[in-house]
Amino acid sequence: MASLDDLKKRIASVKSTQKITKAMKMVAAAKLRRAQESAEKGRPYSEKMNNVILNLSNGISDKENAPKLLSGTGQEKTHLCVVMTSDRGLCGGFNSNIIKKAKSYFAKILDEGKELKIITVGSKGNDQLKRVYGDKIIENISFKESKNANYFDANKVGQMVIEKFEAGEFDVCTIFYNQFKNVITQIPQAQQIIPLNNDGQESSSEESYEFEPDEDEILSNLLPKNISTQIFKAMLENSASEQGSRMSAMDNATRNAGEMVDKLTIEYNRSRQAAITKELIEIISGAESL
Repeated sequence: MASLDDLKKRIASVKSTQKITKAMKMVAAAKLRRAQESAEKGRPYSEKMNNVILNLSNGISDKENAPKLLSGTGQEKTHLCVVMTSDRGLCGGFNSNIIKKAKSYFAKILDEGKELKIITVGSKGNDQLKRVYGDKIIENISFKESKNANYFDANKVGQMVIEKFEAGEFDVCTIFYNQFKNVITQIPQAQQIIPLNNDGQESSSEESYEFEPDEDEILSNLLPKNISTQIFKAMLENSASEQGSRMSAMDNATRNAGEMVDKLTIEYNRSRQAAITKELIEIISGAESL
C-alpha cells in the first residue's frame, strides 16, 4: 500500500494535470468556433466551383483533347495520395482515423499491383506512416508555423501536386482528411482530385451558364485553381475536426482526472484513518501494560 506522502503527491500531480486538460479544452473550444465557421463558409465555394467545372466539361465537344487535369492520363498505374493530418497531438482519434482510412486505400492499390506514392501534410501522419510506408513517402510538408489554415499553404501543396502531375509522376491523385460534422463526429474522407471525379454529380437544370472565351481555355485556368481550392477546403475541415476532437478528448481527460482524484482521496482518507487507529491501539496497549 502506498504511503500517505506518496498518495498526497499523486493527488497533487493529478490535480495539476486536470488543470492543464481543462485549460486545453477551453482553448480548443475557442478555436473550434472560428474553425467551424471557416469550414462551413468554405463548403459552398468549393461545391460551386465543382458545379461550374462540371458545366464546362459537359460543353466540351472534343473530349479526347480535354485538359489532363479533367480527363486524366488515360491510365491508373500510379496513384499519389496526399494524407492530411495535424502537426500537434492530444486530439483523440483525429489523426488515427485519417491514417486508418488511408492505409485501407493503400492496401487496395498495392493489391491491384499499382504503384503508390505518398505526400504527407502534417508531422503526425508522417510519423505513423513512415514505419510501414516509409519508402513510398516522396514529400513531407509541415505547417507548424501557421496558426490557422490558409489558402497560401493550400496553394503550395496544390502547386506541388500539379507540377508532379505535369512531370508524369502519377496518374491519379487522392486527398485524405476528416470532414467535420460535430464535436463528437468527424468523418474520414478520400476525395479524388486528379482527374476530377464527378461521379454522381449532375449539373442543375435551373443553372444556365454562358462562357466566354471557350470552355477549354477557361478550364485550363480554372482546373489548377480548383486543385488548391479542394485542398484548402480539406485543410479547413481538418482544422475544425482537430479542434473538435481535441476538445472532446480533453473533456474526457478532465473527467477521468476528477474521478482519479476522488479515488485517490478515498484511499488517502482510509490509509490515514488506518494509521490513526493503529496509533490509538498502540497507545491503549501501552497504557494497559503499565
